[in-house]
Amino acid sequence: MPPPSDIVKVAIEWPGANAQLIEIDQKKPLSSIIREVCDGWSLSGSEQFALRYADGPQLYITEQSRGEIKNGTILRLAISPARAARQLLERIQSHGIDARLEALKELAKLSADPTFATEFINMEGIGTLARLVESGTHFGEMLAFTLTAFLELMDHGIVSWDLLSLSFIKQIAGYVNQPMVDVSILQRSLAILESMVLNSHSLYHRVAQEITVGQLIGHLQVSNQEIQTYAIALINALFLKAPEDRRQEDYTNPLDQQLTEMASTLAQKHLRSIILNHIIRGNRPIKAEMAHQLYVLQVLTFNLLEERMMTKMDPNDQAQRDIIFELRRIAFDGENDPSGTEKRKAMYTKDYKMLGFTNHVNPAMDFTQTPPGMLALDNMLYLAKLHQDTYIRIVLENSSREDKHECPFGRCAIELTRMLCEILQVGELPNEGCNDYHPMFFTHDRAWEEFFCVCIQLLNKTWKEMRATAEDFNKVMQVVREQITRALAMKPSSLDQLKSKLRGLSYSEILRLRQSERMSQDDFQSPPIIELRERIQPEILELIKQQRLNRLCEGSCFRKLGNRRRQEKFWFCRLSLNHKVLHYGDLDESPQGEVPFELLSDKIPVSDIKSVVTGKDCPHMKEKSALKQNKEVLELAFSVLYDPDETLNFVAPNKYEYCIWTDGLCALLGREMGSDLTRSDLDTLISMEMKLRLLDLENITIPEAPPPVPKEPSSYNFTYNYS
Repeated sequence: MPPPSDIVKVAIEWPGANAQLIEIDQKKPLSSIIREVCDGWSLSGSEQFALRYADGPQLYITEQSRGEIKNGTILRLAISPARAARQLLERIQSHGIDARLEALKELAKLSADPTFATEFINMEGIGTLARLVESGTHFGEMLAFTLTAFLELMDHGIVSWDLLSLSFIKQIAGYVNQPMVDVSILQRSLAILESMVLNSHSLYHRVAQEITVGQLIGHLQVSNQEIQTYAIALINALFLKAPEDRRQEDYTNPLDQQLTEMASTLAQKHLRSIILNHIIRGNRPIKAEMAHQLYVLQVLTFNLLEERMMTKMDPNDQAQRDIIFELRRIAFDGENDPSGTEKRKAMYTKDYKMLGFTNHVNPAMDFTQTPPGMLALDNMLYLAKLHQDTYIRIVLENSSREDKHECPFGRCAIELTRMLCEILQVGELPNEGCNDYHPMFFTHDRAWEEFFCVCIQLLNKTWKEMRATAEDFNKVMQVVREQITRALAMKPSSLDQLKSKLRGLSYSEILRLRQSERMSQDDFQSPPIIELRERIQPEILELIKQQRLNRLCEGSCFRKLGNRRRQEKFWFCRLSLNHKVLHYGDLDESPQGEVPFELLSDKIPVSDIKSVVTGKDCPHMKEKSALKQNKEVLELAFSVLYDPDETLNFVAPNKYEYCIWTDGLCALLGREMGSDLTRSDLDTLISMEMKLRLLDLENITIPEAPPPVPKEPSSYNFTYNYS
């Protein structure tokens, strides 16, 4: 019979004694269980003892946590948390250095236990440790254990960080600023400063006065990745908690703007390049915590854009309107304004339309929606100023088109900026546990703007590939979003690598990937879908068969090859329109187009054909000649065997013609078509048919072309790129 659920079987240890195997009744008070255990070893004063786990963190067991004890757990009888805290507090204040060191070492271990930490803090233990640090008399191992215990105790959140004195902060900051300091002391000091900044608004100001980002740069150039990680974590904390007026200055000129105090420091001290060269491109793989801190720094850096993203343009602000005038001037080469006000206004309206703004009369209204607000205008001006040739090419290329396929630069730039803000989550706080940083954003001082410049060129290219019109704007933006997110998922290490990834993600490639992914989804393996595929397949095979036979009716030209030929000779073969006779005959030269049946003197009734053989089974490949040694020719050879024991030998001009003819002849004889081309066509056409029947059409609106003139006898025309 299984034991009741409230009975747990455990082993309990005590130094110098045999372990006790007991059953703990979870309904009994913990104090009663401890008394029984003490009685088993004849120990008096059971109230001075407690139970702890023997393995792992060795936490104390309380009435609140006893439910986590499992069968077979090994426990240990230990002195109670209050008694342990009192003893350690006395020992760390003793005069004996060795005794103090051992006490601090044990304290550093026990401080992670919330039960012990509560008792130690209630005895003013935090103040005692703080005074030890402020005294400046502890060094090396003793100081390292002191800082470890202090940090562990504070992390429980039992007392406020605001209680710390300025002298304590200065002492900790001093350890960080010292050129030569023990690694363990430096690591804990950085962690303490980070916690101060994150947990107390008032301490942020004090820490910021003692520590600057410039002073932390040296710690990023060491080989110890843990020190690098803690240094970046402190930088992120200072960045995150900086008051708004220090994190974001007003923009005066979008190109010559004052960067934020933090961003200015990053630029002045070359923090970005140091992170790139010493961490991202360092010799050691980046661990998860470092990846998280790089992600946080990336997010906080992009969040500097939030104010501009949420700032509407003031149509009455002349300085802001001057930026739009500058975009017009750069695009249209500073054309002289006409003298009359009405003429000038008309010309401006025309130019703004060519620039792709939605509001041609007052384009400032295009920037009144947030997001992206003024950030879109900043991006456009950056492109126009620093990538002027690209900007002019995009604008003029589209403004000169008259076929309704022009890509509106202004509207696209605004929507693209909004999209990039969404993709990079501009304005959102970092997510805990996320490690999604992008190395390429650390390779350029103006990574955001350069990223925009790459993406606006992608948008223009994709627009042309889709032959889009204004009605297709949203569909183009969806494709561009997918191109960008797919490229970012590949984690390009530089902006140049991003460009390379995007080149490989053309519109046709996106359609192919979508189709492939959808067809591989579980839904397409369900019985109804499989049944639909099986129903469609005969129709598709018949379509392919007809296409092959129609190609045979059109005919093909083949070369005549001999051992001693000095001049190329040709022969032509085609199937009769009623599919009953193969006509063939010699030609003096390669024909241009079809050859009339009257010029083909020889013929073979299809009813006389016995089989079709390929490759080394062909009679003309079995002959001892140079052709036998030519692998390429061997792969293009096929023969028609017909009564009485005659053969018509072929060497196709290329792999495509080889597949067409061998499949066509098999279809003619009622046999299975088995070439690679047929299998490929079958998969492609079935997928297309499935897509048309089950999925939304992906193609955009394309102007209707006139129907092609039928070419007798072919009624199906496929275009292949066979390799």
